[in-house]
Amino acid sequence: MSDETLKTDTPTPQRHFLTPPTPRAVRLPAWFKVNQSVGKNYLALRRLLRDENLHTVCEEGQCPNRRECWEAKTATFMILGDICTRSCGFCAVGFGRPDTVDWGEPARLAAAVVRLGLRHAVITSVNRDELDDGGASMFVACIEQIRKQSPCAVEILIPDFQGNRSALAAVFAARPDILVHNIETVPRLYPTVRPQAKYDRSLDLLAASSAAGLPTKTGLMLGLGETTDEVRAVMSDLVAIGCDILTLGQYLQPTARHLPVTRFVPPNEFAELKREGEAMGLRHVEAGPLVRSSYHAAEVAEAANGTKRPC
Repeated sequence: MSDETLKTDTPTPQRHFLTPPTPRAVRLPAWFKVNQSVGKNYLALRRLLRDENLHTVCEEGQCPNRRECWEAKTATFMILGDICTRSCGFCAVGFGRPDTVDWGEPARLAAAVVRLGLRHAVITSVNRDELDDGGASMFVACIEQIRKQSPCAVEILIPDFQGNRSALAAVFAARPDILVHNIETVPRLYPTVRPQAKYDRSLDLLAASSAAGLPTKTGLMLGLGETTDEVRAVMSDLVAIGCDILTLGQYLQPTARHLPVTRFVPPNEFAELKREGEAMGLRHVEAGPLVRSSYHAAEVAEAANGTKRPC
């Protein structure tokens, strides 16, 4: 894909927050304990990312686990720039008109994977709705470049590509070790949480991934106003379409302009949802206040055995 695949007639998007500014919680519950120390691996990884002009969702998404993960020499690389074409009510990633595609990025990312000695790399991206394939070919290029240089497992966290079947087929054909697409919230909350996305479209993507024989994973945030019964209904939908892995974590409000936290879910409720989800038939549920989609990704993959559940 060349720069000509840009939809040049796409206007610069405007961000429209659907809720008035709401002050963020000043004090987090006692169970939010994050290691704030910075070690040599953290500093080396930060320097490497700057040297190679690479982005991570760890930084752009204000992940609370960044220091822990970077010190363990793990990171979720974010390709296709740091400007998203969608205005999700929960997301801290920048929004606007992205730059042109940087086709040198896959080679730099693969080089970073080699330098870090990773055994499990996670790659995600902003939404690039102005591209004909939504950026699918960049995911394919990254997988190919990494596999040329490293035996590292490749987990990709993809957008919905606006339901583009050929884009999805290209990504499936590249055979990532794990395919992730986050459902994010319950159907009722989509108009405010994910206004440019569709619950059924995301569910169809996950079903297609499972049908293609790929280990399939998704994530859900809690604390946006969902009910426990609605979460159970989503888990039931995920079991029905063959999803393997689910992550459940606490939503944290990035800024006063983003959606407010409706409640902080206690650890025991996360533990109960994990038990229920696995009893329903999900291969593995990783659940807890600080859990994010890519948190302990390699360990989660191992816990799920890294293989498809028999049909």
